[in-house]
Amino acid sequence: MAENILVIKHGALGDVVLAQGPFQAIRAAHPNAKITLLTTKPFRSFLQGAGLFDEIWIDEKPKIWNLGQLARLKSKLRAGDFARVYDLQTSSRSSSYLKLFGSPKPEWSGVAKGCSHPHANKERGRLHTLERQAEQLKGAGIQAIPPVDFSWAASDISTFPLAKEFALLVPGGSAHRPEKRWPAARYADLANELAAKSVQPVLLGGSAEADVIDVIMAQCEGALNLSGKTSLEDIVSLSGKAKFAIGNDTGPLHLIAAVGCPVTVLFSAASDPARARPRGPSVTVLREQMLEDLSFERVVETLKLLD
Repeated sequence: MAENILVIKHGALGDVVLAQGPFQAIRAAHPNAKITLLTTKPFRSFLQGAGLFDEIWIDEKPKIWNLGQLARLKSKLRAGDFARVYDLQTSSRSSSYLKLFGSPKPEWSGVAKGCSHPHANKERGRLHTLERQAEQLKGAGIQAIPPVDFSWAASDISTFPLAKEFALLVPGGSAHRPEKRWPAARYADLANELAAKSVQPVLLGGSAEADVIDVIMAQCEGALNLSGKTSLEDIVSLSGKAKFAIGNDTGPLHLIAAVGCPVTVLFSAASDPARARPRGPSVTVLREQMLEDLSFERVVETLKLLD
């Protein structure tokens, strides 16, 4: 009978992208196991295509006062008969789930108090997510993280009116974190610079970036607005064909970099690239205390490196 394995990873997108290598490593270490992923709703459809999980469960993340939801989660976890849990979220919430299991408890890789395979490095918070997860998994017997593979996520992008040469611009990010955004007017200047070089600027984002996208589109006639029109699979395929990508520290840029597209990512003091930068074969980091102080000329310089 195959052993049952549970992997916990909630999100956000950048974190899910950075967990792809660990996901692959866990599957390789347990080739005959039934592996279940506990994640959040936005990522179920995307991660089903990876072929790494036999089941994907949605964590409703119940509040402590919601006794009914907690009881249902407890019942589901116990019924899973898991021999081992890999907690890649390692939050206070995910760590608390160890208490929901009966006795004997499953083997547990993470930071939960009393777990069987603790990641006990006191400096773990200073490590980049990939190094932190690799070290955690090594303590659970998984010695290496393989190169990331997103080839399973390709989609048909032939319906998009793409030029022969195009670059991806990711000008948004969390609306409640404006300090992580390079000014929209600078992105508009960048879009015009690309268009002048016969490189089509392709804008990616969602509803939260509408204000930024509108500014760029108003100032650059040659830009293609794909905001709100792309799935994660589309972003993978666009990344495989784009000349390069430039954007803020936001989830889609992690996916673009992981696919192998040359990327320049813009950081402010609000986040630390040593701990959270996108990873890929060609990633350039530009950082200023305040992103509004990052000059247009300095960003354009990176185009020469990516050309």
